[in-house]
Amino acid sequence: MKTQDEVWSIVQTLKGLYPDGICSLQYKKDYELLFAVRMSAQCTDQRVNLVTPGLFARFPTLEALAGADVAEVEELIHSTGFFRAKARDIVLGAQMILRDYGGKVPGTMEELLRIPGVGRKTANLLLGDLYHVPGVVVADTHCIRIAGLLGLTDGSKDPGKVEQQLRAVLPPEESNNFCHRLVLFGRAVCVARRPQCGSCPLAPWCDYFNRQGK
Repeated sequence: MKTQDEVWSIVQTLKGLYPDGICSLQYKKDYELLFAVRMSAQCTDQRVNLVTPGLFARFPTLEALAGADVAEVEELIHSTGFFRAKARDIVLGAQMILRDYGGKVPGTMEELLRIPGVGRKTANLLLGDLYHVPGVVVADTHCIRIAGLLGLTDGSKDPGKVEQQLRAVLPPEESNNFCHRLVLFGRAVCVARRPQCGSCPLAPWCDYFNRQGK
């Protein structure tokens, strides 16, 4: 496992590469982020960003989404895949937020996990981006893969274990944005099928790279 200095070097290098460290999904209202994340399951953020403007123009308020015909939502989000389950969760989620949370996306893990289609990854992202809760870890596929290659985790593919291991080593105030930066890094440099190890700025601290060189 990494030393504290090594972890900090990785954090600072990624911060230099991606200063903003923000979620790639585009949204104007808190609940729009929640539903955009739901649509991003098994779909690219780029595709979701093409779909959400039409969805939120057709249903411009939480009340409108709560009263939406699920079949119409399915049609609007069809290209994101698994559209039936996603459309159902969006409508039911809008109804729950209005009914149980006063029309506001809740700010605790327990409350968020009650919303249809919301798991720990989504809940952590919302807690970090909307409420700036320190210590949250969004264990998506990029995060799991790259954290394992770097040696920040033991290589586990289990999101829950990765979340726990990263919480233990990352500075709490950096963890949410760190995960967003790993996503950007995974798309541009540490690409799953063709990692650019030879020009990787994290190579000095990467267990995978250093094993390859021996």
